[in-house]
Amino acid sequence: MNGECDGKCDSCSEANGCTDPRKEKYEEEQRLKLKMSRIKRKIAVISGKGGVGKSTVTVNLAMAFAMHGYVNRVGILDADITGPCVPKMIGLHGQRLQASPAGIFPALGPMGIKVVSMDFLLPSEEAPVIWRGPLKMRAISQFLSDIVWGELEFLFIDLPPGTGDEPLSIMQLIPEMDGVVIVTIASEVSQIVVKKAVTFSRKLGIPVIGVIENMSGFVCPKCGAEIDIFKVGGGKKIADDLSVPFLGRIPIDPEICRDSDNGVPFITEHADSSATKAFTEIVKKIERFLERKERLESPPKPSVPE
Repeated sequence: MNGECDGKCDSCSEANGCTDPRKEKYEEEQRLKLKMSRIKRKIAVISGKGGVGKSTVTVNLAMAFAMHGYVNRVGILDADITGPCVPKMIGLHGQRLQASPAGIFPALGPMGIKVVSMDFLLPSEEAPVIWRGPLKMRAISQFLSDIVWGELEFLFIDLPPGTGDEPLSIMQLIPEMDGVVIVTIASEVSQIVVKKAVTFSRKLGIPVIGVIENMSGFVCPKCGAEIDIFKVGGGKKIADDLSVPFLGRIPIDPEICRDSDNGVPFITEHADSSATKAFTEIVKKIERFLERKERLESPPKPSVPE
């Protein structure tokens, strides 16, 4: 390539011997497009702030979809480079990604869920990732373009809190992102920050699938009394205020914490719990959203003359 490079390597007669750094960037973009084209639905899970249980929701949503007819067809990208925790929650902590001549393969969790996380690349669980933005962006780009994800029905991307480098890069890198699921708790502090996440998604042109209110109410196992530890209704209020769908409330259940610490997705062990029933209803609403989106995106069939 010369100084007049237009970045279109596939039409350049000098591409084979080219050393222009733009060629590497172009080839990575093409790999990313090819990998993502084999994944039907890409859904980001965001929160705007930490401490609302976003990763727990991501893991259990992925498991709920796998159990809902998508065994071996669901993936999770843990995009929190400095604080990865998905492997711990799904029973894969301590594993390593496997490489072959075909590429690097995700770790396999229960129900065939494919997982990629920075956690798999760290020498120990105490090792911090002390990286500035460009290095984190490079890692995320490679997770998307260099990993052999294969054919998937769903890829859930667990984003770190906020609206900074990682969320912005994911939204811009992944072609045809299907939407975002926003996780909040009912407190007013969380509501203020989560509203920013809705606005962030809209500015990038990404559909908001809906809002989930996590840690919403607690039923005492001894007396049956319901206690609103973090209030109730904040997620619904956000959804109403910003005219986005409300997907549901997930109540506090101590078993969710215990199962996450033990590397077991909660919904696989507690089929009759209120939290599992809430996840099941949320899955149905997300499926309906995607079905409507698909109908709107599909070109109308030509009418057949009688």
